[in-house]
Amino acid sequence: MYTNLVPRFVRYIQTETRSDETSTTVPSTLSQVSFAKTLMTELAEIGLSDVSYNEKNGYVTATLPSNMDKEVPTIGFIAHMDTADFNAENVNPQFHENYDGETIILDEAKNIVLSPQDFPNLKNYIGKTLITTDGSTLLGADDKAGIAEIMTAMEILAADPTIKHGTVRVAFGPDEEIGIGANLFDVEEFNADFAYTMDGGPVGELEYESFNAASAIVNIQGVNVHPGTAKDTMINALKIAFAFDAALPQDEVPEKTSGREGFYHLVGMSGEVEEARMDYIIRDHDRAKFEERKAFVQQIAKNLNNQLGAERITVDLKDSYYNMGEIIEKDMTVIELAEQAMKNLDINPIIEPIRGGTDGSKISFMGLPTPNIFAGGENFHGRYEFVAVESMQRATDVIVEIISLNGRKAK
Repeated sequence: MYTNLVPRFVRYIQTETRSDETSTTVPSTLSQVSFAKTLMTELAEIGLSDVSYNEKNGYVTATLPSNMDKEVPTIGFIAHMDTADFNAENVNPQFHENYDGETIILDEAKNIVLSPQDFPNLKNYIGKTLITTDGSTLLGADDKAGIAEIMTAMEILAADPTIKHGTVRVAFGPDEEIGIGANLFDVEEFNADFAYTMDGGPVGELEYESFNAASAIVNIQGVNVHPGTAKDTMINALKIAFAFDAALPQDEVPEKTSGREGFYHLVGMSGEVEEARMDYIIRDHDRAKFEERKAFVQQIAKNLNNQLGAERITVDLKDSYYNMGEIIEKDMTVIELAEQAMKNLDINPIIEPIRGGTDGSKISFMGLPTPNIFAGGENFHGRYEFVAVESMQRATDVIVEIISLNGRKAK
């Protein structure tokens, strides 16, 4: 049943597909276009129809036609092709069968280890087969595990006519990691009643609440003169930057928050005496609190400008995405179906808010309810990323069961 799952995953992660936030093309990198074309070939080979590549948005889409006489809702499954901005060239996956719960040596020469002391979540995988990196790259389970699972589920369904199902649509898209991949997603063309992104973490995750998200670019204009004659003349942009950040709640940062607690996150800072720039991301699950956070950032700038006697601080705020729970809570059918499918497979559904966002956040607000399901990986975006083979198998099972259950409910 899973014959091609792991070889497929390994093949995918060994194809470099990082996105590039400085690019102006769609997709942002040619490697994603090339990867999309290989996925098209594979989709056709396993028997899907309507396989196409949309030049405008970079999405590969395909259809598994219904094998039922009755009309049932069309389900979509979505995953992203790009990986995060960490070395993804020459990925060399390491397999650790019957993991014993102890430290895994990734690179002995450089003393790079995957330790349960640093990552207690490893203890959840004792007895499983772990796939890790060799310490020099990320793994790419985010989100090539999701692609491999969707592809394998489609292969299973296409080969077994005894599993009755309605129409299924799949989509593999670009640039999720730089936050723009879903901007051009064509909901009308995709033509599904609801969908799921396969882009979550450990087994059981079922997420329909995401952050509301915004970026804030704070530009500061100072005055630079020779320090010997600087009295009452110099205005140090860097010092103003420190004051700006100090005015934010110091406990409302990622490293001190959890659950539904929002935060301000300084992700970049550069500058000199003459001018400085600070880049923040602002997050909150509650829309009202989210708006208050944005207003507070602007108020800090206003207060400091008043103290300085001039408008030396400007704030460029831009919303990124919103909490998809606002849409999905209007009709929980999509969640109830996935939850029941997991329970049918003896998987305990873990329904918690995402401390982040997925393509499903944007797609839901485009009119297609799209919660997120686990793909199995952990420690994303770096050298300590790993996934269990058994987790990918479970994710594949969930996809098949959701589709099958959707058909059975209509009988």
